[in-house]
Amino acid sequence: MKKLAVVLAAILVLAAAVLFAEGDSGDEGAVADEGNELTLYTSLETDETDEYIKAAEAATGLKINWIRFSTGVLGAKLLAEKQNPQADVIYGWAVTYLMDFTQRGFFKPYVPADGDKIPAKFKDPDDHWYAIDLYLAAFCVNTEKLKEYNLPMPASWKDLTNPVYTGHLIMPNPASSGTGFLQVAGILQSMDPDYKNKTVAENEGWKFLEKLDATMGQYIKSGSRPAKYAAAGEYVIGASFAFVIANLKKEGKPVVMVLPAEGSAYELEANALMKGAKHPNNGRKFLDWALSDEAMRLYAQWKVGVTKPGIPPARSDLPRLEDIKLIPMDFDWQSANRGDILITWQDKFLR
Repeated sequence: MKKLAVVLAAILVLAAAVLFAEGDSGDEGAVADEGNELTLYTSLETDETDEYIKAAEAATGLKINWIRFSTGVLGAKLLAEKQNPQADVIYGWAVTYLMDFTQRGFFKPYVPADGDKIPAKFKDPDDHWYAIDLYLAAFCVNTEKLKEYNLPMPASWKDLTNPVYTGHLIMPNPASSGTGFLQVAGILQSMDPDYKNKTVAENEGWKFLEKLDATMGQYIKSGSRPAKYAAAGEYVIGASFAFVIANLKKEGKPVVMVLPAEGSAYELEANALMKGAKHPNNGRKFLDWALSDEAMRLYAQWKVGVTKPGIPPARSDLPRLEDIKLIPMDFDWQSANRGDILITWQDKFLR
């Protein structure tokens, strides 16, 4: 009996120790030995992500398994896996989505190394996410096709409602593309100054979007493909984002970048640690690297701006932030009303 009591006591002590350790870490599903693997989901473009991951693996010693999804599809993936998360880290996802999923309880707070250097406007006040960069909406115009069809160079969204452009335009679907969403949200904000005091369906911007729809050739799932299709001559004008257009021009494609006169919509891309991550400590190690000067310098080679002060622009072919007329994006409003915006858009324009 005495021996049995000792064994039972030992078991209870071990159980208490395990419970204490789990409670202290707060990492559901965490294991003592995580190895060096990490699973990461991202909506960053494939070519840039490949460059970032190679640098991160070299700096951290981690083996990073990463999968790229378009913005909306990534959200659907997280919802489908909520009871058994497969990703450890979300990397470079649109902040309007991160805000929404933070409210739903998907992420675990973490302050990365150098997190204190990121300005408050670029991070969650409760440390669920930290933004790394800013990307900018723009038009990609194929100058050869413009000349072939004898079309004027557009300077604004309003210009694109001119019937002469009918069938020559391509734009991302906001339900699947973060670029498409920021373009639609930017139009709704900029074309209705009273947007906060109305329901989404009452917003004056829908009247403009209906006029734009009349000239639109196609809506597609990707934010980068409108620029690529325009560069290939399949369309004359693609509503896309700045660094893709700059890269296409660098490759020798006959394109120019146009920033709309109404103002340019933009989005922040941010990172978060998944609640229930299977490799939480490796996730933290990656998130530390993701705010490092090395990482920020890499982002600056692809983006209009980064969130860490003191990192200079690296691309002379991208517009400087101080020279751009930006729409003052209301990310809180966009995140809170994203569902209504997408439902209204799909009811009006989904083909």
